[in-house]
Amino acid sequence: MSKTERGTALVTGASSGIGLVTARALRRDGYRVFGTSRKPMPDTPDGIAMLVCDVTDDASVQAAVDEVLSRVGRIDLLVNNAGIGLLGGAEESTTAQAKAIFDVNVFGIMRMTNAVLPVMRRQRRGRIVNLGSLLGLIPAPYNALYASTKHAIEGYSESLDHEVRTQGIRVVLVEPGATRTAFEENLTRPDRPLAVYDAARTGAETLMREVLTTGDAPELVAEAAVSAANVASPRRRYTIGKVAGQVRFIRRFLPEAFVDRSLRKFNRLPG
Repeated sequence: MSKTERGTALVTGASSGIGLVTARALRRDGYRVFGTSRKPMPDTPDGIAMLVCDVTDDASVQAAVDEVLSRVGRIDLLVNNAGIGLLGGAEESTTAQAKAIFDVNVFGIMRMTNAVLPVMRRQRRGRIVNLGSLLGLIPAPYNALYASTKHAIEGYSESLDHEVRTQGIRVVLVEPGATRTAFEENLTRPDRPLAVYDAARTGAETLMREVLTTGDAPELVAEAAVSAANVASPRRRYTIGKVAGQVRFIRRFLPEAFVDRSLRKFNRLPG
């Protein structure tokens, strides 16, 4: 397809932040774009059709996919962006809360993917871009459950990519580092906070706000998502931003003890 007619893209979590910026970038690149949000929203002035979709609900996911198919008959690109954060000590969350974040961040991706794979298989063509995170590559004190979901997405995406390549489908990871969005304003808090973690939790939240203030622009993530969507032979993962690239290198190639000390220093934890 030409640049003026790339195909049809479906972007989850497109009401704000990285999802909205990515949806707009894809629209400018020539895609017909459908975005999703949990609550009804009007279509955007720049031509993004908004659909209601709760990624934790099988019926809602299927209804959104069916709506796209009823309008245009195909889905060429799925961008799995919808997700939630959780900041606090791992011990401070019940298993019910842990299940809830996995239901959005991991099983939500699986639901969306399972709904579009039959469509892409019939087309013999499709691309799935999963929004991971730098925290899918490294430990994340006081973000253990969120990081766990991102580590899970890494393993799921790479494994699935090997399974569906012969069907004309590729699965790609985009791994942002700290990105300037309102992410911290939408963080979930622990459902059983413990006093022993109060000071550390407050410190972790302060650090997060500082890091996000100087983080990468969401447009940088959107550019990577567009590239990952369009290139004929995509890389397995696109790590976004200078800092994220440096951390990925350190994690892969430097001694574990050095990485451990560096991580604790960055997170302002005692040695």
